[in-house]
Amino acid sequence: MAVQTEKILRYFEQINAIPRCSKDEARLGRWLQQWARDRSLPFQADSAGNLVIQLSASPGHGHRPGVVLQGHMDMVCEKNPQSKHDFRNDPIVSRKDGDWLCAQGTTLGADNGIALAYMLALADQPEMVHPPLELLFTVDEETGLNGAKALQPGFISGRYLMNLDSEDEGILTIGCAGGVDTEIRLTIRKEKIHPDARLMQVVVGGLRGGHSGIDIHRHRANANKVLARTLMRIRKEAAMGVVTMNGGCRKNAIPRDAQALIWVNAHNEALIIQAVAQMQATIRAEFAASETDLFIHCVPVSEPPAEASALTQADTDQAIRLLLGLPHGVAGMSPDLEGLVETSSNVATVDIKDQRFCVVTSQRSAIMSRLEEITATIHAVAELAGATTDDRDAYPAWPPNPDSALLGLAQKCYHRLFGREPVVQAMHAGLECAVIGNIYPEMEMISFGPTLCNPHSPDERLYIPSIQKVWDFLVALLKATCE
Repeated sequence: MAVQTEKILRYFEQINAIPRCSKDEARLGRWLQQWARDRSLPFQADSAGNLVIQLSASPGHGHRPGVVLQGHMDMVCEKNPQSKHDFRNDPIVSRKDGDWLCAQGTTLGADNGIALAYMLALADQPEMVHPPLELLFTVDEETGLNGAKALQPGFISGRYLMNLDSEDEGILTIGCAGGVDTEIRLTIRKEKIHPDARLMQVVVGGLRGGHSGIDIHRHRANANKVLARTLMRIRKEAAMGVVTMNGGCRKNAIPRDAQALIWVNAHNEALIIQAVAQMQATIRAEFAASETDLFIHCVPVSEPPAEASALTQADTDQAIRLLLGLPHGVAGMSPDLEGLVETSSNVATVDIKDQRFCVVTSQRSAIMSRLEEITATIHAVAELAGATTDDRDAYPAWPPNPDSALLGLAQKCYHRLFGREPVVQAMHAGLECAVIGNIYPEMEMISFGPTLCNPHSPDERLYIPSIQKVWDFLVALLKATCE
């Protein structure tokens, strides 16, 4: 392993030792501030928790246009059902698997902890040639780019911004989708369960999940949609009522697990188990190429909850129909960039809270009018079901600028280093560049990073050989801004 890769990974390990789920980045922020104090580096924090650390230009280059290196402090905190990891207190423990770095039953946090590690390692290289640098650490990216939204004009001053939150080495990202989340609330009525009814647990699991933008086109099953289909299959066989239901954990992750506690008439138990087994076979066949571990279980509950109540059968049907009717997956491909998803939606989470059946969806599009359209579709489905909707955490698209001087410089550097042209693309995920670009419209931006697979899921892994390549490219690009 290259010496610089080892140094970057040591910093990454230190970052992973500090719990940093979205909205819980304060401890990491304090650690970064102390890190800057220890090196006598000036820094500034804003009221949202964003942090910028200044690095003086290398000798003779103080007059060059400044560069901002940017990454976000928070991570998506997902774990396998059997994991006992406590994201509030436990460090992320990583392990090597050949050329890959992964975690033990949890997300790895390379999205976007590896960016922070690059920035800290760079500050430890006094011999590097670079212009004035600002290391920008933002908060709460994963729940709606909220840290970036809180930035104020003047907090940073660089002419160029290099975002380190892309996930394929050799790709320069110059645009991204905009997005919005929709919370759907259906008022429900409950009734007591008949004493002779049998309670059964329906569990969907073993799915791959993944990032709801980057992985939305990879034909991965959505646990919430699979659960809805299974419940509808049961409902066709016999009377049924939903007692509890929940699925998904994060609005920007394709849900991997979902479950429902239901009641059925005791004499229908065998029929229901058979119907669920048939549905499992059907769904497995549909996703044979992508979901090898998918399962749907239906088991009797030996100790039912005390004084259990369930949705009325009418409201049970309405909730299932609502979940079935909501669109999930790719809604349209880009007509301009081959292979790029233009518009999509993700049925992210489902839950029953008091007297409400709640669903959260996440929509993305590179075209803001198409984002409005897919969101209007979700509103229409919800309203037909008698539910209310509330849109939140909207963010704009980042329109590509193929004529950017920074992009041209990056292309030349990459070709000079590796003897081939980098791929230039837009991505179907939200990047903070979109928000920062609105606040600093004169700033030119690109995004790049090492190769990372399956972010936002416990299968997240980082390709170790790509770390050094990105480092070499970053060093060369910073030097090129001084020429």
